Amino acid sequence: MPTQDIRRQVALALSAVNNKKAEDVSLLQLPGESSTFTDYFLICSGSNPRQVQAIADEVDERLSKDMGVEPNAREGYDAAEWILLDYVDFVVHIFNAQRRAYYDLERLWKSAHKLTAEELLEPTKKAAAVVEAGPKLTPVKKRAKKVAAKKTLGVRAAAKQSARGAKAKPAGRKVVSKKAATKKTAAKKTTVKKAAKKKTAAKKSSKKK
Repeated sequence: MPTQDIRRQVALALSAVNNKKAEDVSLLQLPGESSTFTDYFLICSGSNPRQVQAIADEVDERLSKDMGVEPNAREGYDAAEWILLDYVDFVVHIFNAQRRAYYDLERLWKSAHKLTAEELLEPTKKAAAVVEAGPKLTPVKKRAKKVAAKKTLGVRAAAKQSARGAKAKPAGRKVVSKKAATKKTAAKKTTVKKAAKKKTAAKKSSKKK
């Protein structure tokens, strides 16, 4: 379960985006199997590049001044189409309308639990269960794993890959390797060929008689 301190940081980021009149604000608590990536996504939109940047600046400044917290990574500030501020335990995504619709993170992370500001600071049993379902790690190890998960791919790519990995496999579905599938197909072809040869031989024998 994220600490009270982390939840306060997220609440401050939420207050900052609202202060800059961000649109369509959404706060997601990620499911347990994805908690080694991050715990929360704060997603919002700006109506133009200047507002998108102003929202990012406000979040950055408020967290830095009020809580002494700096983002582990910043992406997309100059283009101002999708600015991403990665605070390790939570990630702030600030989009323009077109990019928000195109990437549709809420759909990609449909297994996440949508939170209100009240639920964030006073977690319900249901919200707590979403995170507690994940692997048990010490705070230091958990944070290190989150950083490592994003380091190679970059935060955006890691977010997409983690979302795909979090999707449950269909129940009862057997995963067959390419090698096994090839062998199975080859065996079927051999059986069909043998059956055809036998049938042809039987026909020829019948004609001779």
